[in-house]
Amino acid sequence: MTSDVIILFGGSSSERLVSVASAQNVSAHLPGAACWFHSKQGEVFVVTPAVLAAHARPFEHEFAPPGSPGFPSLEAALDSEAAKGRTFFLAFHGGAGENGETQRLFEQRRLAFTGSGSGASADAFDKAIARRAAAAKGATVAEARTLPPMSAAEAKTALESLLKAHPRWVLKPQADGSSHGLIHLRTASEVEAAAKALAGFGLLYLAEVFVEGRELTVGVVDDPGGPVALPVSEVRLIPGGAFDYAGKYLGKGTEEITPAPLTLAEAEAAQALGVLTHQALGCSGYSRTDMILTPSGLTLLEINTLPGMTRASFIPQQLAAAGRSVKDFLERQLALARLRRDGAP
Repeated sequence: MTSDVIILFGGSSSERLVSVASAQNVSAHLPGAACWFHSKQGEVFVVTPAVLAAHARPFEHEFAPPGSPGFPSLEAALDSEAAKGRTFFLAFHGGAGENGETQRLFEQRRLAFTGSGSGASADAFDKAIARRAAAAKGATVAEARTLPPMSAAEAKTALESLLKAHPRWVLKPQADGSSHGLIHLRTASEVEAAAKALAGFGLLYLAEVFVEGRELTVGVVDDPGGPVALPVSEVRLIPGGAFDYAGKYLGKGTEEITPAPLTLAEAEAAQALGVLTHQALGCSGYSRTDMILTPSGLTLLEINTLPGMTRASFIPQQLAAAGRSVKDFLERQLALARLRRDGAP
């Protein structure tokens, strides 16, 4: 049943363009669902599936809905008669759409929504908290330091100190998507530019020691019998590429392989780490965990509670590799959302 479904997408995060692409794919599989766009300015527009589908090159261009907003804010939209009894598929990525803030709005109104609850979303979104939770259950994590917002001069001193401890670091916002603001620190010659970038972002950063190995990612879905890992994907860098926004979404510098060419033992270990992290954070519905495979084993990177659902995203790739349809997956997520709203165990 999709006539009661609303696909909610957009938002103000750095990943809002990906959110639009995810909504396009979800809408194509749920043709009876309504589409609500949460603009960067905060209003909510009711758009037709046709208007959403017609938006070209979503990873590069902002979605500009026609007409006037239907609601002045997300809170007003959720308080409206149009929201009552509906089931919301959250196609948000990053920011308030994924960090628990939006989930809390739904919980306060007892509205059905897909994905993890507010507590798990908040903990998973904070990379430091997620690392600690998974490590407490046995996951291996890289050595890391927290870098608070600071001036360029302060950042320069901090980064020089990092390089004295280890020769290579990866810096990423502690509570935001890693596609934006990712900084690689490899040599002293990169310190000044990295320090200026850190000062300009003004965000809390997590600096992790670079771990050499193969980058893997694995989706986990909640089936009736419990969480089940999907086939593993591998991301490979083309020489000169990077695991940033352009690499992930514009096909510049990376290639994705699903299923990853792994031994059975490697694949099972990666899937086990995905399930462990999903459960350690108390996630619901589905998630996707990123990790590095080294000669000595797996190192956890992070977990995403609302991973991409674009046509080319990892979850659709992995569902296909597992012989599962995207439509069945979406309908299962909607059913789980209704069960949670209705208080089912």
